[in-house]
Amino acid sequence: MKLESMQLENIRSHVKTVVPFGEGFNCLVGGVGQGKSTVLYALDFVLFGDPLGRSYDYLLREDAENGKVTAVFVHNNTKYKIQRVLQRKANGISQDVDHLKFYRDGKMVAGNKNDAVTEELKALTGLDKNIFREVIWVRQEYLKELLDITPRQRQTKLDKLFGLSDYNVAWSGLHQFEREYEIEKSVLERDADVIRINKLDGDYNKAAEESLAVASQLETMNKKVAKTQTILKEATATLESLEELRKTTEALQRKKIQIQTNIANIKRRTTELLDQKQTNKRRLDESNKLLEQLEKQKSSHQKALQEAGLGSDKTFEELKNHIFGLEEQIRTIGGEQEAIKREMKASMNTIAGIITESKCPRCLQDLTGDYKESLKKNMQKEQAENKKRLTELQKDFDKLNSRHSIVDDAVSNLQQIIPRIADTKKQVTEKQELTTKISEQLEEAQQEETMLQKQLDETRDEISKFDVTKLECARKLRDNAFTKHSEAKHELENLLRQKKDLALRVDELKERLDNAQSKIERKEKINKLLGIIDGIRVAYRSIQPKLRKEFITYLQITVQQTLDNLVGDTGPTLNIKIDETYSPTVSSEEGYEREVTNLSGGERTLLAFAYRIGLGQLIMQSRTGHGLYMLLLDEPTESLGREDGSVDRLAEAVSRLKSIEQIIAVTHNEAFAEKAEHVIRVEKEMGASQIYVEK
Repeated sequence: MKLESMQLENIRSHVKTVVPFGEGFNCLVGGVGQGKSTVLYALDFVLFGDPLGRSYDYLLREDAENGKVTAVFVHNNTKYKIQRVLQRKANGISQDVDHLKFYRDGKMVAGNKNDAVTEELKALTGLDKNIFREVIWVRQEYLKELLDITPRQRQTKLDKLFGLSDYNVAWSGLHQFEREYEIEKSVLERDADVIRINKLDGDYNKAAEESLAVASQLETMNKKVAKTQTILKEATATLESLEELRKTTEALQRKKIQIQTNIANIKRRTTELLDQKQTNKRRLDESNKLLEQLEKQKSSHQKALQEAGLGSDKTFEELKNHIFGLEEQIRTIGGEQEAIKREMKASMNTIAGIITESKCPRCLQDLTGDYKESLKKNMQKEQAENKKRLTELQKDFDKLNSRHSIVDDAVSNLQQIIPRIADTKKQVTEKQELTTKISEQLEEAQQEETMLQKQLDETRDEISKFDVTKLECARKLRDNAFTKHSEAKHELENLLRQKKDLALRVDELKERLDNAQSKIERKEKINKLLGIIDGIRVAYRSIQPKLRKEFITYLQITVQQTLDNLVGDTGPTLNIKIDETYSPTVSSEEGYEREVTNLSGGERTLLAFAYRIGLGQLIMQSRTGHGLYMLLLDEPTESLGREDGSVDRLAEAVSRLKSIEQIIAVTHNEAFAEKAEHVIRVEKEMGASQIYVEK
């Protein structure tokens, strides 16, 4: 498995960061608090989804509602991608499984369920959460953990990682099985049926013989029941037929009453329809007379309009406009009459003034006799002409007023008559349709009455066919057949109960006999199993120390080789010896042995690193079938200094670990980072981590 890249969004100090990785030795370098270790914490989260503690508070950025981690890695030349998302809710931070995705070559193979993704990852790489955190990922505070705990704790923990503790679990589990089998064996040996199996066999044979005798009696009784049942069925069928005829006759009686009622209703309905028809005919005649009168009035008024010089094709709007024109002419003539009358009155006054005062009414000059007489005659002449004009205007006024009265009266009456004619015509049509409808209903009622009368006659014929004495006779025959069949059936039921009881007795004895035989066979099998379990427990007890010894031998060789690479030619020779508790001791060239607690800080760091590498190779080989292909180191240079070359030796040794496909180290030590094949610098700018790839 080789990690290609990781993308962190709102993970601690990383707002949106892409971290690329290469094959071999990768080093994330930067100062304290820059966000280096966050990458390793994010990798643990994206692979397994579980928090390191009780919550995800250590992962999600404080001011973010959501965070996401995406990892891309290659395994067996196939590219995989895992994506997990965190979300902040009112009750805390949790994983959003709806966005959990696991891709293989761009195609999703698992998602939305944490168990499905972790199982797919384990089947693919052999990794689970425990192996990753104990073997692959060497956290800063856990580098020397295995060296600092007690030998007993160390042995227990490593036996569990190697899988050796499974033998203890199996040994204890088998002991429980052994106790259970011994208890079961003791119970079987005291079982009453097992002890008295011969008597149980005799009882079974006796019950089987009795069951055969009852079966013979049942055969005879079944024939008797079948015969009585046949007689009962025939009698019942006859009775049911007559009962059905009785029900049919009763239904016919009800039908007859209903038909008679329907006939009476139809006759009443026919009478009502005849009355309605006569009433409607009378109303239709009245409407036709009214329509005739209205048509005459309409013709009379249209004739008056024609005599007034107006055609019958004129619309009401045109007639109203004509009336308005006549009214305008009448008003004009009236105005002209009033003007002439005022003029004549003024002339009369003028003539009177000329006669009495002998002065001109216009210039007020004195008038002479001839001129005065001439002016008087002229004004009298004008008066005569005005009287003539008034007479002519009065004739025109009377003529126009008479025409206006005729036209207005005709139009007014026509406006009332025409809608009444339309309404009357509609009423005539409706009454004609109603008359037709009533006639049809009347005909239908008469036809229905004829049909019902026919049905009534047929029903009376059917009713006369039923004979009640036949029904009583059939009922007595059925009751007698029922009594005989019930008696035979009762005898049969007694035999069946007896047979059932015997069958239960036989089955019970057979079951007890079979169970007793099975218990005897089970007891013999348990004896064999107890012997096998005892042998397996002895084997488990002996194989665990042997396997542990083999693991320790290989572990000692691997740790020694790794430590030699770390110390190099310039450092002191440190020889490693590992006892049965996996506890290492170190001896110098002079042969002095020292426990881990007596080593210097740098020596302890180098030994812890070598010890971790050796354990990792061995555990991965035993649990997954292949060696350690990935190693994550968090600040591995603890207690090492550059003056004595220990940092350089550690970095050089890490760079030479070619058996491990990919190593990712987190450090603040620039000297350590110099030996890396891929250097990724992590710096924080304005509160957000930034990634810079240097080589």
